[in-house]
Formats: sequence, C-alpha cells, structure tokens
Amino acid sequence: MTIDISGSQPVSTDGAPMLPLKIIATGKALPSRCVTSVELDVLLGKPEGYVKKKSGMTHRYFAEETDHQSELAAAALRDALTRQAIPAASIDLLLSATGVSEQALPSTACRIMQPAGLAHGIPAFDINASCLSFLAALQLAASLLNTGTYKRIAIVASDLASRGLNWDDHETSLIFGDGAAAVIVERGDGRTGIEAFRMETHPQGKALCEIRAGGTRRTPRRGADAEDFLFRMDGRGVFRLAAQVMDRFIALLFAGRPFGPRDMDIVIPHQASHLAMQHITKRLGMPSTQVMNIYATHGNQVAASMPTAVHEAMVTGRLAAGSRALLIGTAAGLTVGGMVLVL
Repeated sequence: MTIDISGSQPVSTDGAPMLPLKIIATGKALPSRCVTSVELDVLLGKPEGYVKKKSGMTHRYFAEETDHQSELAAAALRDALTRQAIPAASIDLLLSATGVSEQALPSTACRIMQPAGLAHGIPAFDINASCLSFLAALQLAASLLNTGTYKRIAIVASDLASRGLNWDDHETSLIFGDGAAAVIVERGDGRTGIEAFRMETHPQGKALCEIRAGGTRRTPRRGADAEDFLFRMDGRGVFRLAAQVMDRFIALLFAGRPFGPRDMDIVIPHQASHLAMQHITKRLGMPSTQVMNIYATHGNQVAASMPTAVHEAMVTGRLAAGSRALLIGTAAGLTVGGMVLVL
C-alpha cells in the first residue's frame, strides 16, 4: 500500500482509490436460546430432517420473550470493546444499523447507549437499509471519519427476526435467526479502507419483502391486523429481480478498477438463505472455499448477518491484515449493495 504523494487521495498498491478506514475491533452477541432444526421439525409436525433440507440450517438462535434488541446490541458492542481493551468513553458516535427497530420511536441507537456504557451526550442514530444497513453504516462512518468530524465510531447491527415470523409460511419462517454484531472503526493511516462501494435501490421490488405495519402506513386505526405486523416475502419475485440486476451491478461495482471479483481473498455475503448463498457464489465465479458462510449455524439475521460474518472471519483468521474482501448482498427495497474492503 502507498499513499498518493500529491496529497489528493490515498491509493492502494494497484492504483485503486482508497477511502481510508480501519476496523479496530469486532464483537458479536447471540440470544441464549439455541433452536435446532430437529426441534422445529417437531414443532411443525414434520418428519425429521424436513427443516434442515428445506432451510439449509442446523440451528439458529432466538430471543426469549423477555429479551430486548437494544440489550443484545449493547452486549455485542461490549464484546468488541473488551476484546481490544477499548474504553467506552473513546467512542464519539454510535450508529445503530437495524432492519427492524426496537420500536417506532425513538431510535434503537439511543436505547443501546446506557447498557453499552457509552458516554451521555455523544450522538447516536439509526441507519436502516434493511439487510444492508451495516454496509450503508460502514460507508457513512468512513465518510464522516474522513471529514474529521469524528475520531472513533461504533456501528452495531441487531435484529430479532423471530418476533415477526409467520410460522404458517415455511418459505420465510425457517430461514431467520436473531443476533447482533458490532465493529469499531477509525480513519487509520490510509493503508486500509474502502476501494469500491455501490448501492442501488430498485423500487419496483418494494412490496416483495415487507412488514406492512409498525409505521404510519398501517396502524390499528387504519385497518392494520395482526398479520400486517409479520414478515412476508415473495421469494421467487425477489430472486427474479435480483437475477435481473446483479450482473450489471457487479460490473459497475468493479468498473475502472484494476481488480475483479476473482481477485478477492474472501467474499462475505449477506447470509440471506442457503439458495442465495449458492447463487451469489456461482454469479461471482468464486470457489465456495473463498466465501464466508455462517448461514447453517446462524440463519438470516437481517442487518446483523453481514457484520456477524465479518466478525467470524476476523476471529478465525480468514480475514487478516492485508486481505481484500468483497461484502455483497441484497435487501428489501429491492436494494443491492457491495463494497471492496482492504484490511
């Protein structure tokens, strides 16, 4: 890695422009309740092996009724702080990246602060890009750090997908799990950072994945019923639209870069489903050994999926200093996002 001596912009050794960013700590938290696929076979009255075959999962974690999303998020942030002995008081911005907030108002971020031990008075706000909320938050954090507005930012992604499952819909209810993950970032010295970033939203897919109630569109006084508070998805519609836009998206993400998908040391996709993981691996032309896959043991944790996979890649050594990683996925909206990150 070299720094552009003209002072205009840091660049990598192969000439790609770099938005400086350094991940200094990661952490994760899972609810205490582990639910196996065999347990769900019994719950649904299905033969043993049905859930594993249909969903691709061996187990996932579900929150208890007394658990709160913000407390799980705080536990993930405390884990990150503890792992690298970082004082909580050194955090000067908290970004909560969630697909579904703990409540409609106020932000989930402000509810994380106290249990995480953060200083009162620092700014904290939510970023919602559904399953790609962490990706959007990471890009925003890098931008803010490079303006000098903040020195050290904590990003926490947390979702309790189990709270909105419709167990009569096996296509959607069997793929999700709960969890939280955190990263702490600084600007760094310019030798690490974001080499490419792109996000697109295709609103013709806005009704393909949705929870209709919980905001102002559908309320008890505007005809909302119990099912409006549950997640619904047109899986085939999502797949068709994602397939239409993905090749062009990947081409634009890497356009003008001296590297392509096969030059990545590791790919960390959003852990959407076992079929989605297979699809993105094939689309990128990558061997499965280079794809970080924790889906079987975590499920789709919505916004928490990608940072949890990042954490697991770092603690297992698959994402080490000098690595070049591709973070990529789709989300409700329909949104597609990707980032090339140098560690």
